Amino acid sequence: MAPPAATRAAALCRIAACASSPASAGRRLERGREPELAAFALAERGMVVGGHRGMGMNAVGAPAGARVGAARERENTLLSFGRAAEHAAVAFVEFDVQVTKDGCPIIFHDDFILTQGTEAVYERRVTDLLLDEFLSYGPQKDSRKVSKPLLRRTGDGRVLNWSAEEDDSLCTLQEVFECVSPRLGFNIELKFDDNIIYHRKELECALQAILKVVVQYASKRPVFFSTFHPDAARVMRELQSLYPVLFLTEGGTAKHNDSRRNSLDEAIRVCLEYGLHGIVSEVKGVFKNPSAVFRAQESNLALLTYGQLNNVSEAVYVQYLIGINGVIVDMVKEISNAVADFSRQPRSQSSLGSGVNSMDGSNHEAFSQQQLGFLLRLIPELIEQPH
Repeated sequence: MAPPAATRAAALCRIAACASSPASAGRRLERGREPELAAFALAERGMVVGGHRGMGMNAVGAPAGARVGAARERENTLLSFGRAAEHAAVAFVEFDVQVTKDGCPIIFHDDFILTQGTEAVYERRVTDLLLDEFLSYGPQKDSRKVSKPLLRRTGDGRVLNWSAEEDDSLCTLQEVFECVSPRLGFNIELKFDDNIIYHRKELECALQAILKVVVQYASKRPVFFSTFHPDAARVMRELQSLYPVLFLTEGGTAKHNDSRRNSLDEAIRVCLEYGLHGIVSEVKGVFKNPSAVFRAQESNLALLTYGQLNNVSEAVYVQYLIGINGVIVDMVKEISNAVADFSRQPRSQSSLGSGVNSMDGSNHEAFSQQQLGFLLRLIPELIEQPH
């Protein structure tokens, strides 16, 4: 059953809700309460921008100066989060949380961590590591400690040195809460391996460890959870009601054995059945099925997107016009500035009235509803074309 929503504005504000009172460790948080309104209101800001893993993801092997996937800072680090916090137009950062073997929530995207040994590459599952083992990879806070070099496996199977122009050490979830400006919201992605079948007890154990840190250190910081794992989303929603839970989906752009992950329509059904607060979809999934945006809005679900098209200001502008609540981006400075420009006008004026400024200072064309409808019908064909 979908959570009640008194107004459209309240529904839009849910994803940035913040906790108002602490809860003791291991205790279920108060049920039956809807997340409180955010420090920033989506209804007022029009569209919010989140930094992907901080200032953007690292694409290992990307050519120097590549516009996407070549962030200067190492992703998912205090350095990257701190840089994102310096941009007033950035509402939140998205980052990936896993739990070590000894129960500590840490920040890392990949399921496996790789290092170079004397004669071979060594690979360990992140969740099989103790905290001290995990922190021994990469740069060390204590210069007396020996650092294990970090490698990364690319999508085509190659193993390359994972270097960043500006490096930083790996970190824990607690450190991120303690060290990053409290004005910056956190989108905590709950990471689970697609190739593992998790029992409820395993999910609860990991989620309780994460929740314990969040409740203790969040204070008034805007926080929301997201995950590709539908059962993890359901369990996190059942464990607490202070922080919104959003369902991550590729929106039909990839095929999974779990049918709940295979379309935006399924994502909406999952949200309504589990009482979730919204969806974070691959942007191509939204452009392929724009009618789902209206169905999500009718259901009072927040709708955010991620993906490489979110690094194109025009693609973000179209999403703004059709009512997408937020975008997660790699080109944090450029896209946050662009959104700040065209968000100065209400959407109704943007879509039907005068033009608004793009990030390069030029005016975007104002679309009529008929023109916008034509554009949305054309986009799915365009994104299917080989490049």
